[in-house]
Amino acid sequence: QVQLVESGGGLVQPGGSLRLACAASGSIFSINAMAWYRQAPGKQRELVAQIAGGGSTNYADAVKGRFTISRDNAKDTLYLQMNSLKPDDTAVYYCTGNFRTYNSAPYDYWGQGTQVTVSS
Repeated sequence: QVQLVESGGGLVQPGGSLRLACAASGSIFSINAMAWYRQAPGKQRELVAQIAGGGSTNYADAVKGRFTISRDNAKDTLYLQMNSLKPDDTAVYYCTGNFRTYNSAPYDYWGQGTQVTVSS
């Protein structure tokens, strides 16, 4: 079993920055790809950014050049640096990852989400 806990969300003014973190814990044997998703009120959950086990990254067009995804494999932690935030970035942000534990095959786990609100 793997637990993912996000942190770093909050209220920020347009143009501001936030850094989200997602700490993984449990019987982790290996971590493959990880990603951040977001879901705004009344909208479907959408991919924001993903990072492969080897470190290659992919971003949604809406956040390219403003957001940076990274991971610290030693700490089993995923990050999302968000700059130049816009009101349209307001959403609940979720982290997810494909984990292999000592007792099971690779499986996708999700965090509980953290609220990001961009407003003046």
